[in-house]
Amino acid sequence: MRLTAAELNSAVEQLAMKFILAALLVLLVLLQLRLWQGEGSLSDIQRLEGEIAAQTAINARLAERNEGLKQEVGDLKNGLDSIEERARSEMGLIKQGETYFLVVEKEATAPAAVVEPAPSP
Repeated sequence: MRLTAAELNSAVEQLAMKFILAALLVLLVLLQLRLWQGEGSLSDIQRLEGEIAAQTAINARLAERNEGLKQEVGDLKNGLDSIEERARSEMGLIKQGETYFLVVEKEATAPAAVVEPAPSP
């Protein structure tokens, strides 16, 4: 059985078309794999978006804290009132001529202590 040139040409064209179709299908499968798995996949993008949202929230909280610290630094640089307030709250400052009252809760049995003002020099 001999094939004519036209039949041989047709068989080669069919084989080439099958090869091209197979190559395109392999390419399509590879592109789909990249879309669904691996770096740059949809799940990877969602994970990164979640990380970005979390970091944005952390940055916003830190920016708010920084703003409060900037105001506190400005108060400490410019006013003695803030220094006095901090000394009273953190170190228990009592000015001369002031009377200090210690309020004790009802659970305690000791009476409230009263500190008399220091004598003026």
